[in-house]
This record gives sequence, structure tokens and C-alpha cells, in this order.
Amino acid sequence: MLTYIIRRTLYMIPLLLVVSLISFSLIKLMPGDYLTTARMNPQITEETLNQQIARYGLDRPFIVQYWFWLKNVVQGDFGTSFDTRMPVFKTLFFGSRLMWTVIIATTTLVLTWIIAIPIGIYSATHQYKPSDHVVTFFGFLGLSIPNFFFALVLLWLLVVIFRVGDYGLGVGGLLDTRYFDAPMSLAKIGNYLWHLWPIWVVIGTGGMAGLIRLMRGNLLDTLTLPYVQTARSKGLKERVVIYKHAVRNAINPLVTVLGLSLPGLVGGSVITAIVLNIPTVGRAYFAALQRQDEPVIMGGLLFFSLFLLIGNVIADFLLAWVDPRIRYD
Repeated sequence: MLTYIIRRTLYMIPLLLVVSLISFSLIKLMPGDYLTTARMNPQITEETLNQQIARYGLDRPFIVQYWFWLKNVVQGDFGTSFDTRMPVFKTLFFGSRLMWTVIIATTTLVLTWIIAIPIGIYSATHQYKPSDHVVTFFGFLGLSIPNFFFALVLLWLLVVIFRVGDYGLGVGGLLDTRYFDAPMSLAKIGNYLWHLWPIWVVIGTGGMAGLIRLMRGNLLDTLTLPYVQTARSKGLKERVVIYKHAVRNAINPLVTVLGLSLPGLVGGSVITAIVLNIPTVGRAYFAALQRQDEPVIMGGLLFFSLFLLIGNVIADFLLAWVDPRIRYD
């Protein structure tokens, strides 16, 4: 396994290099650039523009600009934001953006799996019963409703219908204003949890609905396989047949999906983050896209690509753990 970890880590280097080249090419294909917008801004002097042009070679051919950028990255310099004049990483991860992005992504992923897998198993073992139809209905509902719309509806319910403001509770963001400078306490932790649960519900709904449907379909297919029928014919209890034999194989494709879910939670749900006022990396990256801030865009793409690769490696490890037949040595 150690050999596999080292090998996969080394594979990340050429993959990130290819991703960076393709991303840089796509950015250059966009109409206009930051300089086009900057020249119309009276607050940006011609001297500042010339400094940016000289540093990044913006007046040079595409491949020369990419070489300048890659040479600086190898030296640990991801560049400076055209807009904020701060280093790229500080622009993307300013304050606690990275911490909250990771916390929200991991907690949402864990809660989604803890809830979705048992519901999917229950739905498969109660096929075509009224409870299965109810789960199927809400599953399709969760898949069809956009997260940002669900966020707006949830905020409206909390503010207008339940009037949480009358109880001194805020909505949106991660903390009420009265706790901003307060020391950590049980009340402050409780306020964090109050603001986090709508985020978990909104972001986790779509993923949970998809996992329920996938778990249900995989388990139904697995329950018809000969080895499951053999286990039943030996007189094993139905609970043992389902959880010890069927679920362990039916869950394998879901573990593979896990590798794609992590980067999706980290970089996705941008509109939801704006609606709920969540300080995430994805929100900062979206702002950079609007301003065509090329250094920040490239830094964000590498960050999300790295999470995708890490998520796939984690999924491979988990597959070997849940299925002893899989080996990577």
C-alpha cells in the first residue's frame, strides 16, 4: 500500500501540469482580459498596468506567458491578484475561507452518507411498498430542486414563517454579529451550529438524494445475484444476508463516487454560498472569474484539481478497506 501511495502521489505532478496547461489555454480563449477592464478604471494608473504586463508577460505570446507563470509556481510564487494586489493564496483563502470550506465540505459529506446509506438500504429492502414510494418521491424532489432556490425558500421559511428573529437568532452567514468578538463559549458554539444546519441541509440535499437512489439500485441488483440466494438457502438470517453479504458489495460504486463528491463540495455550490453568505473558497474564486483575475483563477483551478486527485486516492483506499479482494500492491 505504501508503494501505491507514493506512486499515486508522483502521478499527481504530471496530471496537475496537464490541467494547468489546459486551464491556462481556456483562460486565454476568453474574450477580453483583465487589462481591458483595468484600462477603463481611473483608479488604476498606467504605471501599475505596465508593472503587471512586465511581470506576467501579458504582451508576450501565450506559451511565453504560461512559461512565466509555471516558472514562478515552481519557485512557490503563485502570483499576485490583479484586483486585490494580494498574493493569490491570500486572496483565495483570506481570513478563514479555507478552514470553513474544508469544515463544511467534510461535515456535509459525512452527514450525507450517514443518512443516505441507511435510507437507500431501507428503500431497497421495502421495494414498491408505500414507504419506498415516499423515499423515491423525496429523492427525485431533492435531485430536481436547485440548491440556491432551496436556500432562498429555507431562508424565507425561517424569517417569515417561523420568525426566528423574534428569538434573537440570525439567518445566513456563520455567526450572529453579537458573537463576532466574543470569546469561545457554549453559546457561541451553539450559534455556529444554528447557522451550519441550514448549510448542511441545502448543500447535502442533492447529494443525499443521489446517494439514496444509487444505493437502492445497487442493492436491488446485488440481492438478485446467486451468492445472495445461496446465503439465504443456508438459513442465514435476512439481516445477515443483507448487511454482511449484499451491502458490502453494493456499496463499492458509491465509494468510487466519494472521490468525485469531495471536490464538488469544496468548489461547488457557489450560488448557494452567495445566498447564505458563506465565506468559502468557491465564492472568492467566482468573484475572480467575474473580474478575469487570471492569477487567482489559475490558483483556484490547481486547488480544486488537487482536491479531486486527493478525493480519488481516498476513494481507492476506502475501496480496498471495504472490499478485501481489491489490492494495489
